[in-house]
Amino acid sequence: MPQSLIARYAPPTDLYAGSWVGRAWLPGAEGGPAVVALRPDGIFDITRSAPTVSALADQPDPAAFLRAAPLGVRLGSIEELLANSDEGGRDETKPWLLAPIDLQAIKAAGVTFAASLLERVVEEQTKGDPAAADAVRRALTAEIGTDLARVKPGSKEAETLRDALMARGMWSQYLEVGIGPDPEIFTKAQPLSAVGFGAMIGIHPKSVWNNPEPEIVLVISSAGKIVGVTLGNDVNLRDFEGRSALLLSKAKDNNGSAAIGPFLRLFDDSFKLDDVRGAAVSLHVEGEDGFVMDGISSLAQISRDPTELVAASIGPNHQYPDGLVLFLGTMFAPTKDRGDAGGGFTHKRGDIVTIGSPKLGTLVNRVGFSDQIPPWRFGLRALMANLATRGLLDEKGS
Repeated sequence: MPQSLIARYAPPTDLYAGSWVGRAWLPGAEGGPAVVALRPDGIFDITRSAPTVSALADQPDPAAFLRAAPLGVRLGSIEELLANSDEGGRDETKPWLLAPIDLQAIKAAGVTFAASLLERVVEEQTKGDPAAADAVRRALTAEIGTDLARVKPGSKEAETLRDALMARGMWSQYLEVGIGPDPEIFTKAQPLSAVGFGAMIGIHPKSVWNNPEPEIVLVISSAGKIVGVTLGNDVNLRDFEGRSALLLSKAKDNNGSAAIGPFLRLFDDSFKLDDVRGAAVSLHVEGEDGFVMDGISSLAQISRDPTELVAASIGPNHQYPDGLVLFLGTMFAPTKDRGDAGGGFTHKRGDIVTIGSPKLGTLVNRVGFSDQIPPWRFGLRALMANLATRGLLDEKGS
């Protein structure tokens, strides 16, 4: 019997002070995805006012819009929907939660913490071989000889370090984006492909070295305005990316490899961007083999401000008419051995991954192989057709 995921859920410490939006699947012949609002007395359908989260995020004041939106059908309590979101025991005649985003592009910033920068270089130097990681890690630490957390990306000091490492033949593509002038921004997954609380997350069956990445995810309007945040797991294949940077898409974008949720917290008087800058994101991994691993990622230690990363993602050089979400990266790169000494951590099927932050709640998922977990079948055409059938699209299609 699979272990319960709802038992690992911890609500935000100030849940009902915030402005919360999510998405749920409504079962039945006339069902489909619904945009939902959280209230003290339950979760309510507001799709008549906001057919998509993308459209809601483009409102002049999304939190005010959410507060004023008339409530539709009550779908159940928060606990009921969370419990029914567990794919290990779902009643498909009742609603369950989806990832709280829809049409937005799913982007991610890489190498944004000095603590994980070294691990990216380790992956590159070992060509994705976990057995060689420990020796390379020790050698790199001794050779670089400086605290990378003290180096401001793009600064004169960073340029001096770059020149010195190049002279020793040690410069790396990861060091380039970690302390160089331009951050790494990549496409993590396709719109509508992210999974939510309780869904299975996917590891490529050929991967032998992989890890979760607990992150804050910004939700950004089509105008480039940060309107809220949620939690995310940027599931990563260290062996694939280590073999070649050109395998980044295979390392990052697989079935179930982007988990987001459980709910989106909109900025309002109770929660602002400074709360994000000071946020800590915890990670707990528990395996069926008894293995346990904990970690934490502090946004206070990020090397570039969230607004700098957003500016590198959207603006005059690149637009997103439906908005975007942006994973901010993690300082957590697990090195705890799970097997041979020096081999580090890798996932096993059945692992339960819990990612939490006090003001954002808890995202919980179970690990499977990407070719064995439920396939992604509900894309953009299906969403538009479904909303049209339900009479939820206006003449602008929003």
